[in-house]
Amino acid sequence: MNHDPAKSEGLPRYPESMWRKTTSLPTFSKLTEDIDTEVAIIGAGIVGITTAYLLVQAGLKVTVIDAGKVLDGTTGHTTAKITAQHGMIYDQLISHFGRDSARLYYEANEEALQFIAKTVKERRIECQFRHEDAYLYADSDQQLKQLEAEWKAYEELGLPGDWLNELSLPLEARGAIVLHNQAQFHPLHYLQELVSYITKHGGTFYEHTTLKGSVENLDGGRLRLATDDGPSIVCSHAVSASHFPFTDGKGFYFTRLYAERSYVVAIEPEQAYPGGMYINCGNPKRSLRSAEWNGKTVVLAGGESHKTGKDDCTFKHYEELEKFGRAIFGAKSIPFRWSTQDLETLDKVPYIGHLTSNHPNIYVATGFGKWGMTNSTVSALLIRDLILKKENRYTELFTPSRFIGEPTVKNFFAQNADVAKELVTGKIEIVHLKPEDLVPDQGAVVKHQGKRAGAYRDPKGLLYLVDTTCTHLGCEVKWNEAERSWDCPCHGSRFNYKGEVIEGPATEDLPRLSRQPEQEKS
Repeated sequence: MNHDPAKSEGLPRYPESMWRKTTSLPTFSKLTEDIDTEVAIIGAGIVGITTAYLLVQAGLKVTVIDAGKVLDGTTGHTTAKITAQHGMIYDQLISHFGRDSARLYYEANEEALQFIAKTVKERRIECQFRHEDAYLYADSDQQLKQLEAEWKAYEELGLPGDWLNELSLPLEARGAIVLHNQAQFHPLHYLQELVSYITKHGGTFYEHTTLKGSVENLDGGRLRLATDDGPSIVCSHAVSASHFPFTDGKGFYFTRLYAERSYVVAIEPEQAYPGGMYINCGNPKRSLRSAEWNGKTVVLAGGESHKTGKDDCTFKHYEELEKFGRAIFGAKSIPFRWSTQDLETLDKVPYIGHLTSNHPNIYVATGFGKWGMTNSTVSALLIRDLILKKENRYTELFTPSRFIGEPTVKNFFAQNADVAKELVTGKIEIVHLKPEDLVPDQGAVVKHQGKRAGAYRDPKGLLYLVDTTCTHLGCEVKWNEAERSWDCPCHGSRFNYKGEVIEGPATEDLPRLSRQPEQEKS
């Protein structure tokens, strides 16, 4: 299905993150020579930058590399709620992990919130940080039953929440749980200061540098990481702070993680925003918080989550959020819209720790399930302690090598059965469109020289043709009209319309086909 964004009232034609637009970030060179460092961190989002900040403070030599640009991934496209209220989580944690582990999960994320608050205060960071109450609400009778079970979990764990029968917002809330004294901020203004601290204290960054994925073990327990372009990094510790780990190490992470996309629209409201951060229990997901933009208050309406590559009409998700926000606050304007991608683990708890038991010097942090501000900070604090060989009481809870029978087994088979289905259905899909059928700013799967291909005709009429077979494990990618990207429904790899990798686990671009843009003009 093709949709014309220009016909959608008020929505910007192209996606753009408000956080990225309002932050001047430094740029860094590509790695062009072999280097030696104590810790190599792969991924320059909140996990990588916070980990680097902590390790530089501990006196270690740290190098951060990124396949793209600093803070241009999920961190630059988050809703940036800093909270230990992670939706319907605590009842599930008690059921699958036990009461003590559920309480530990809360305490880990609360400590992460306090760490961010302390860092903002100590470094005097201007990042719109402020404490807000977080509300989890039920908007149907069925959700109310689930919320009541969650409230019992709060009571059992002794969490500092309250039950409410109604909200101050005009939402159809049957009930709500409020967790007090949570927080929100401008994530890139916060992390911009940490980047500055890291570089001033000897840390280095390299952008547009991709690892091959293979790791060579050297004498003395050191590691050599090879890049696609030749230079290598020798280090004592390597931290994977990207989505999928840069190396799998037979941990089979691609079978234990799945990708979801979610959406945000920034609305300049007609009605005053009463404060607080809100999210509902069920689906479609609805999230609200405020932010400051050009001296004005804007409301960030988020949600509409779905598995990556599983929706033929992605623009409708922006339209639904626009409708939701307008109904509550009205809309003077909608200056921004953007989307992001998060990884979910099989049991909803992030994987943080040693890549596998056979890789004591390689660490991983992934699977934050849309709650990356606190879980990323938990990751940085935990990995710092592992590298410095300090005790950390959260190590066992988050260890990637854990295995909890239920729901892990059920979800493992469900997710991988879905991957198998996509591998088959993508190959046998009947394609009717031809490249010449596309109008400017339209993308679609087409038939080119008798074979399946991906085509996008840009606003100037130039045509881009790519092979649609994902370079990770061979699934067929699908066109994402709202972001103008090719998305893989199996493991969440994404490519821009030219076929260049945007997000892994794929590391190789989609092959460009014979007809080049300059050869075709309309």
